[in-house]
Amino acid sequence: MVNYEVRDISLAPSGHQKIDWVRHNMPLLNGLEKDFLEKKPFKGVKVSLSVHLEAKTAYLCLVLAAGGAEMSITGSNVLSTQDDVAAALADAGLKVFAYHGATEEEYQKHIEMVLEHKPNIIIDDGCDLVACIHKGRPELGEEVWGGCEETTTGVIRLKAMENEGVLKFPMLAVNDAKCKHLFDNRYGTGQSTWDSIMRNTNLIIAGKTVVVVGYGWCSRGIAMRADGLGAQVIVTEIDPVKAIEAKMDGYSVMQIKDAAPLGDMFVSATGCCKTITVEHMLTMKDGAILSNAGHFNCEIDMDDLEIKAVSKKESRKNITGYVLTNGKTVHVIGEGRLVNIAAADGHPAEIMDMSFAVQALSALYIRENHDKLEKKVIDVSDEIDNLIANKKLEAWDIKIDKLTEEQNIYLKSWN
Repeated sequence: MVNYEVRDISLAPSGHQKIDWVRHNMPLLNGLEKDFLEKKPFKGVKVSLSVHLEAKTAYLCLVLAAGGAEMSITGSNVLSTQDDVAAALADAGLKVFAYHGATEEEYQKHIEMVLEHKPNIIIDDGCDLVACIHKGRPELGEEVWGGCEETTTGVIRLKAMENEGVLKFPMLAVNDAKCKHLFDNRYGTGQSTWDSIMRNTNLIIAGKTVVVVGYGWCSRGIAMRADGLGAQVIVTEIDPVKAIEAKMDGYSVMQIKDAAPLGDMFVSATGCCKTITVEHMLTMKDGAILSNAGHFNCEIDMDDLEIKAVSKKESRKNITGYVLTNGKTVHVIGEGRLVNIAAADGHPAEIMDMSFAVQALSALYIRENHDKLEKKVIDVSDEIDNLIANKKLEAWDIKIDKLTEEQNIYLKSWN
């Protein structure tokens, strides 16, 4: 088996520079790397990983490798792989199969090449590795003990597999850990989504009407940051409780059909498909800007848009303008793919420090407990969450109070 299939190995110096930058801003992974180097908890363990392949992910891979893991790596989106970072990992001796702009066929080939590693542990982002095994390549999963899933979308897919009784091995729902979704999904997605929209459009957000589709943790962050930038925010929802939350957070709440004519910018982050359709686009303002902050590029109905648009052109780097049958143009950022990583650099390093610490410790949990785990979607333990939270506070030199013995007794009593 070849060790890598990357765009250009000579790009490695630039990738090493990027990895060094995030390393200095990820104290939790620094601590884990030091601990793993000493104890080698993953010695002899094969780990296959499919996560957005940029500098923060690369550092996670190096931390696991420091613990003895035999890594095989690909990206989780054809536009999010940074070629210099992939080259740097290959240069460091890790197996890497990914390059920016791969076709869907090449992307699937890379998924299979990573799984031909016959992993013991899978680290997934969107469930593509797991789905590949379950949709016709079961032999690639014969050695799998279990895995970890990074995203809301991936957890949804895994729970569907569990409900159908077809899940072949335990999967930890890393996305649902407190130290992941409360920070990564909200603050990470909130900041990185608007970083991407602003750098790609070079337009002001203040004074515009922003429509946020959905009000889960990712959408909460997107709406919060849009509000902070001076936008008028409209939220659309299918969940009545979340709709009430959005209203009480100060946003207008309405159906997408009513929001479509009002919005200047649209961001969908639901984990579902066809939340913004061509029918909605036909009622939008001329020049409306559309973006997707969900994992897969089906939230905006790009397939139907490609068919029904009269013409399209590159409006600006990473932005495609589609002329509709009514003569109006809508602009889509990053081909409707995950906007903050397909057309920018993804979440801040400090945020991914927490998320990837959850990943690393969850992988270690599987290493130590796989023979006792059921073939189900499993929550990350409070022990892991609290360990990461305390380490993060320690890195910030923040001290918090502890319950006294009297308070402990009081909280456990009823009279």
